[in-house]
Order: sequence, then C-alpha cells, then structure tokens
Amino acid sequence: MSEPAYQHMTEEEYLASEELSPVKREYVGGYVYALHGDTLAQAGASSRHGEVCVNLILALGPSTKKRRCSIYQSDMRVNCTTPVGKRVYYYPDVVATCEKVDGRAASISAPSLIVEVLSPRTRHTDLTDKIWAYTSLASLQTYLIVETDTRLVRAIERQPDDSWGERELSDAGEIELAYLGTTLTLDDVYDGVFQSNA
Repeated sequence: MSEPAYQHMTEEEYLASEELSPVKREYVGGYVYALHGDTLAQAGASSRHGEVCVNLILALGPSTKKRRCSIYQSDMRVNCTTPVGKRVYYYPDVVATCEKVDGRAASISAPSLIVEVLSPRTRHTDLTDKIWAYTSLASLQTYLIVETDTRLVRAIERQPDDSWGERELSDAGEIELAYLGTTLTLDDVYDGVFQSNA
C-alpha cells in the first residue's frame, strides 16, 4: 500500500526522511506532497516534457559551466521562505545557480534561473504558488514556464528596479540570460519536440 500523497511533517522531519524516501516529495509549509510513485502524486511527465528538459540542459549547460555556475535537471531542491513566512522546498524541472554548491548538497537557496515545464498535474501550482515562492528569492533573475503542447514560454524576469516583468513568447523569440552569458531561443527549447514521426 502506498503512502498518502499529502502528509503533515515538520521541516526537520522532511529533510531527515527525504533522502530515504522511495519517491521525490516537495515540502510546503508543513505538508509533504509526493511527486511520483503514488496514484495521487502530482507529477507524471510526458515524453515532450522530458525532451524539453533535455533541450534546456543542452542549450544552457555550456555557458553555465563557462561561468562556473551549475545547472540541474529535476533532482536539485530549491528552498525558500515565502513572503508570509511559509517554508517550501520544490524540485524545479531545471535550475541554474551561481552559488557555490557542495558536492553532497541536495538543495540550494540562491538560484538565478528556474524553469518549470508544465504538466497537467503540476500546472496550477507552477502558475500560482511557485511564482509567488520563486520571485521571493533575492537571487532569482528569471522564472520560465514552458508549455509542451505548443511553442509558448512565459518569462517572468527581474527588472533593473527589482520589480518583476512578464512576457509571453509564442512560436519564436529569445530570452536574454546575461548572468549565464547566453541567450535562449524558443528554437533551443523546442528543438525536435514537434517533429512528425512519419
């Protein structure tokens, strides 16, 4: 019998048990949510979801490494405190950071780029709670929300005055990621994703 998808747990209990958990779990203000491996879990990625994540790593990896920064796909937690003081730990689909990361670290607190690739079960959280949490991080420069059924990326970008601007890129366009020394295009994001199998 599988564990329930929603469990009440202290932050300390979550951190102590996550390494031994058979499934990945996110922590939101005292509650733990299983990401997969449970019929009520939040995730379940399609092949397009996986292709987009790989494309992002391939496109951003070289420039990120050149800057002596790090990039991770889905296995590095981001932790933060929301504006109302709620502690959260999320596993973004792609995250880049220029903070020094210990080789044994399982979470980071100073990402510069976060990408969530939308799936039906996580869509609502990615478009609401995670925007609120991620944009509370002083280090974050860009939060990208990527569709998989169409070529559409929503870019939430820190402005020079420290406010946040939002724009949608549909079909074509580019996102300047100066802090990583590169520009990401929609062609990079969706390379090969919508090609016919015929």
